[in-house]
Amino acid sequence: MAGPEARREPSPMRVVAIGRVDVAAMTLVEATTLIWGWIVAPEGSGRSVHFCNAYTVALAERDPDYASCLNQADLVCADGMPVVWAQRWLQEQSAAHSTRVYGPDLMEAILERSEVTRAPDARHYLLGATPATLDALRRRIEDRWPQAQLVGWESPEFRTPTEAELVARDERISSSGANVVWVGLGTPKQDFEVARIASRLPVVALGVGAAFDFLAGTTPQAPRWMQRSGTEWIYRLATEPRRLAHRYFWGNPWFVAIVLRQRIISTHT
Repeated sequence: MAGPEARREPSPMRVVAIGRVDVAAMTLVEATTLIWGWIVAPEGSGRSVHFCNAYTVALAERDPDYASCLNQADLVCADGMPVVWAQRWLQEQSAAHSTRVYGPDLMEAILERSEVTRAPDARHYLLGATPATLDALRRRIEDRWPQAQLVGWESPEFRTPTEAELVARDERISSSGANVVWVGLGTPKQDFEVARIASRLPVVALGVGAAFDFLAGTTPQAPRWMQRSGTEWIYRLATEPRRLAHRYFWGNPWFVAIVLRQRIISTHT
C-alpha cells in the first residue's frame, strides 16, 4: 500500500481560494485530461479528487479539519456555478476561462474515455449509495459504457465503520485491481473517505456525491439551463426538501457572506 510519504506533489494548476478552500480554476476538459493521466499512469500513487460547491465552502469555514482535508487533496474542482462565479469575481486573471467541473459530468467523461480508448489500465470501483441505487448504476454503466472495466462495487452501511472494516474495505478494493474509486457517501463524509483511501492505496479516489443517483436514474437531474444559471439548487430542493433544506438555507447565505467578506478584504489590501 502507498502511504502518505509516497504521495507525489500535485501538478501545477491555477488555484483560487474561496474562503478556506483552494479550488482549481480549470475546464472540464482540463480536469478530465489531468485525472485520466493519473489513472493510467503505470505506477501511480494515491490521488484524491474533491468537488466543491457553496455548501462545501460553508462547511470548511466552520470546520478547520474539513478545510485541511480538502486543501491536502491533489485536486479540488469547482462543482457549482456559484463557485466558478466567485473565482472569476475574486481573481479574474486566474479564473477567466474556468468552467464548472461537475462531479456527474466528470464521471461520465472518464467512463466515456474508458469506453473509447478501451484502456486496460482504467479499472473502476464504486463505493456508496443504497444497494438498489448501486445496482441500477452498475447496470447503467455496463449498458452505456460496456468497454469500461467495472471491477467492484459495494454499498456501505449507514454508520461509522470500524478500523477493521476499513482495512477489509481497502483489501477488497486492492484485490479487485481497481485504480479509480468513485465514492458517493455524501458531503463531508465522502471527502474524508476519499482522502483516507488515497493515503492507503495507489488509486485515484473521487468524491462525486449525487453522481451515483443521477447516473443511475434514481434521482432526477435539473435541466441544463438551471445547471448553467446557478439555480439547480432550487430544483434539487423542490425534489428533496427534507434532506436538502439545511444545506441550502444554511449553506447558501454562508457562502455569499464568505465571498463578500473576501472581496471586501481584497479590495482594501
